[in-house]
Amino acid sequence: MAARPAGRRSPFERVRSVIRRLRAGHLWAPVSGLDLWQRSLGFAALGFLTLIPLLIVVSAAGAGSGKGFAQWLGDALGVSEPARTEIERLFALPGQVRRTTTAFGLALLAVFGLSFGTVVQSGYEKVWDLAPAHWWARWRHVLWLTVLLGLLYLFAVATSWRHGPAGGIVSVLSGTLFFWWSQRLLLGGRVAWTALLPGAVATVLGLLGLRVFSRLVFSPLIASSAVTYGPFGAFLVIQTWLVAVGVVVFGGALAGRLLHGELPRVTHALKRRK
Repeated sequence: MAARPAGRRSPFERVRSVIRRLRAGHLWAPVSGLDLWQRSLGFAALGFLTLIPLLIVVSAAGAGSGKGFAQWLGDALGVSEPARTEIERLFALPGQVRRTTTAFGLALLAVFGLSFGTVVQSGYEKVWDLAPAHWWARWRHVLWLTVLLGLLYLFAVATSWRHGPAGGIVSVLSGTLFFWWSQRLLLGGRVAWTALLPGAVATVLGLLGLRVFSRLVFSPLIASSAVTYGPFGAFLVIQTWLVAVGVVVFGGALAGRLLHGELPRVTHALKRRK
């Protein structure tokens, strides 16, 4: 067997080199400083208390003869029909939501919903080791939340094409653009677009994997928990799913930063091999 040329390393050796740098602390600092689990718990709590009520109202506003937010949530989780039925039992029908919604309730939800953007922004700032933004930059939370709700609303009402191949491609592309833009906006332009793209791609790939995981794990859990514990059991499963979404959002951004840091080394190694 021919000897390996000097200076060349196998892919396995390069992986071992990355692991050694992690252990040495070169890449471990952003991983340990993020406190991913605690931030994901905060993401899930605020999402359940503020974002979900806003989505219920928004989806009910244009749901027509559909089932509003329950239908959207079932599609987001990718659950089976029995689990989807249990989800639909948890939430009011669109007509009931429109009749019971008040202007004060909407204003209150909007105010608390802005804190959701604060949580996401602080997580992104921690990923990139940036100082917190000034208080007058809160307008970014308003814009971000508005775009997020608008995007989710479009997917909720676009039932004619979102389940086909074209809908899947549009979902992946729009998700990548949204998370790419979200990092740039919430970080106040302090990180270059090129550095943020790997995190957006990693987040979308993670959400696709979470959808498959939901189909295999959360779907039977919703049905069985609803039988055992009633509506409270299904709520617990949905809350757990939101924690997983938080892990993907912050973990994807962190993976993007680590990948961005490794790209120059990989490019340099490839140039040396030529």
